[in-house]
Amino acid sequence: MRRIIFNQKGGVGKSSITVNLAALSAASGYKTLVIDLDIQGNSSHYLGVDINGKNDRSVAELLDQTVSWFSVSTPIKDFPQATAYENLDIIPSSPRLAALEPELERRYKIYKLRDALDELEKGYDRIYIDTPPNLNFYSKAGLIAAHRLLIPFDCDSFSHQALLTLMDNLAELREDHNKGLSLEGIVVNMFNAQAKFPSQIIENVRELGLPLLEPFLSHSVKMKESHYHQMPLLHYAPTHKLSKQFSELFNTIDLETTKAVSDASA
Repeated sequence: MRRIIFNQKGGVGKSSITVNLAALSAASGYKTLVIDLDIQGNSSHYLGVDINGKNDRSVAELLDQTVSWFSVSTPIKDFPQATAYENLDIIPSSPRLAALEPELERRYKIYKLRDALDELEKGYDRIYIDTPPNLNFYSKAGLIAAHRLLIPFDCDSFSHQALLTLMDNLAELREDHNKGLSLEGIVVNMFNAQAKFPSQIIENVRELGLPLLEPFLSHSVKMKESHYHQMPLLHYAPTHKLSKQFSELFNTIDLETTKAVSDASA
């Protein structure tokens, strides 16, 4: 099962949600892979990878093989790198993604990530895809390659408007490139239960008929601390309220994933 975490708006917690759900997946016994398509490399950093160091197994090298005429190809299965956590691997980001993007677009390699994940999925139970905060080549490639979509959402009026734009763009992409992509739900992040305005915004989202996943993830400094220590919350602060919320969220989506996998194999 391939799950992408995407929103065109920045600062909504895509990397935090990607890594923490992937860490819970791995701890649950699933062989899990994180794909970091964001040039900022936040998921990579969170899992202890320095994207500025020499690395010939980044996602940039993986995609570069599809446009290089004379390079010797590295087998797809050799790109995932182990993290400090059992069952959790990553194909990290790279600064080279910026320079590579125009060439990938010019040669229309938008389906190559999907082809690579078709191969990688043979060795993984769950694949989580982190994305840049805009609808560029890499986020489109990820959406084409994925089965399920989670949309991180913080409760302000700009996020609400961005969500409307995003849904229009996703409808077009699904129709043209990936009819099998399903919206798993909206993940409300950095939620302040004491304030009235976030609840008002959430009601507005409900009125759009979009699936809202619960629990809503609280705002907490523990998240920033876990980034600094490069440890997902499950390992950094396992008894914290936010860690428990992530665990509940994971159990909710994993139940649906397990049911879908079971139905598909029946």
